[in-house]
Amino acid sequence: MLITISLKAQSTTQTVRREVVDQEMTHDPGLNLNKAHFNAPHHLITDYLNSDPPTFQRNLFIKKISLKSVAFRRAVIAPVLFTAAGLCTLDDDNDDNYEVQEERNRYIPNFRHHADDYLQHSPIMAVYGLNWLGVKGKNDFANRTAILIKSEMMMGILTFSLKRITKVPRPDTKELTSFPSGHTAQAFAAATFMAKEYGHKNIGYSIGAYTVATGVAAMRVMNNRHWVSDVLVGAGIGILSTNLAYLTHQYRWGKKNKVGQTSVMPSYDGQTGMVNIIHRIN
Repeated sequence: MLITISLKAQSTTQTVRREVVDQEMTHDPGLNLNKAHFNAPHHLITDYLNSDPPTFQRNLFIKKISLKSVAFRRAVIAPVLFTAAGLCTLDDDNDDNYEVQEERNRYIPNFRHHADDYLQHSPIMAVYGLNWLGVKGKNDFANRTAILIKSEMMMGILTFSLKRITKVPRPDTKELTSFPSGHTAQAFAAATFMAKEYGHKNIGYSIGAYTVATGVAAMRVMNNRHWVSDVLVGAGIGILSTNLAYLTHQYRWGKKNKVGQTSVMPSYDGQTGMVNIIHRIN
């Protein structure tokens, strides 16, 4: 947007006039300004136009999204499928949970391993490790970290809320915190985080991250800590949390402030002196 201010000085009278060139401003179709609006008096304290009081955006870090948009549908399709599969398995008329547990008890009754406690976070460590090594991801450090924090918050709220509501007993200790699997939700949230940051560079990053997440889910069942339904719904929650964090992020960090350019062009035609001040607002 260009704003031109012309200062004229004539020999017969000493006047200063400000002219706003509307044609320069209408080059941007997104602007809806006119001369009367631009020349409206300013408030001496706030420096806002009296005819246009200041407005404030409440949600600085959450972008509004349409539930009918293609991006939203893509963000929820995988979580919906995982969650639907988990809920079907959780049904009392379905014996899949118990059948899987019987197979586990038959072939690996003494299986105990704690690798899943660490692997659930490994995709996140890989993202920051790759960035430290100079492999740039989709976002800078500030925006990436903000997205991760929002994803972790959503995942945690959904997971622990459902645990308190459903109170499904664990297969080993019978503690009422089985559904859904927090480890699995964390692993798939982290895997989606890595896929979003580096999947566009090489699909191998996405495949590796989701392979690790699937391994964590399998180990939760093999350790007899969760039912199949727990890990399926946990996977859906993890993917959904990260997808929504990316979809709604405002990207307000890490951007360099663009400084406007100002040009001063004096002119004189023998009778009238003029100074044209042109300021480009980025």
